[in-house]
This record gives sequence, C-alpha cells and structure tokens, in this order.
Amino acid sequence: DGIPLGELARSDLRAAVVAQDKDPVLLSGTLAQLLDVPRSGRVRIQDAVEAASAYDVLDALIDSSPDVSDPLHARITERGRSLSGGQRQRLALVRSFVADPPVLVLDEPTSAVDSHTEARIASSLREMRAGRTTVVLTSSPLLLDVADHVVLVVDGRAAAEGRHRALMLE
Repeated sequence: DGIPLGELARSDLRAAVVAQDKDPVLLSGTLAQLLDVPRSGRVRIQDAVEAASAYDVLDALIDSSPDVSDPLHARITERGRSLSGGQRQRLALVRSFVADPPVLVLDEPTSAVDSHTEARIASSLREMRAGRTTVVLTSSPLLLDVADHVVLVVDGRAAAEGRHRALMLE
C-alpha cells in the first residue's frame, strides 16, 4: 500500500505477508482447523479449493476418514504424512488463498504436482490473487508465463527482468 517496509511495525508486517514453503508442514487436526486462519473474507473455501486444484485431495481425506462425510471434518494426520507432497502443497495453497493476505510469497508452490495440475493452478493464480501482491519463487514455465513481471536471478543478482515470453527471446 505504498508504505516502506521499514516504517511498518513488525506485527503489521507479519499480518500483511504470508510465506508458503515448497514443502509445507500441515499440523494434525481437521481440515477446518487447518483453514482456521485470519482471513479477508474475500475468498470462499470452495473457490480456494478449485484454484488449488484440490478437490481430489478432499476426496482422499474423506476416503481416509470413513466415518466423516464433510471434508472439513476429515482428519489430517501428523504433519500430513498420509498425503503426498503434491497434496500437501495444494492444501497449503488452499490455506494461503483463503487467508488472502496483501502479500503472498510462494516458494515453488507446484514442484510436487503433475504438469496438468500445475497448469490448472497457474491459470487460476492470477484471478485468485487479483488486486494483491504475489511473489513466486519458481523455475516453472507455466507459473512464469502468468507472471506480470519476472526477475531472473543468477548468483544472487538480478540478471534480467521483464515478461517471461520476452525474456525467452533474449
């Protein structure tokens, strides 16, 4: 919002910026507890699940909790160990999308998903984060192609900047 980071109180900065690691840790509990995060109210859980291409993850949670019919009440095992890396990444994306922070930092958010799922997530990312700042650390051409601005970092320095397709032609 035009305020230099150095002028923000640490608590305000922590509330404004959410970072998601490429290997997210999911605490044990229900999906509802996982998604019980401070949120803007702008993003519905169903929309976040769709954008993260995670409906099959909800089905897997139901399958592993036969006594539960609502995926929000399905249990996630300790650290999400019963889920694949891609399933954990997508649930973490759902949580990040629902939180809808002003600034979201994603570190290789689709590194553990197949290319078809990654394409669906990439096509939804721009719409899901419209009006917000999203920084994606990635080497994925699918994610780079939807970025407004790409910075190529080589040896810790910005080597080139621009749109992904234009950088590909250089």
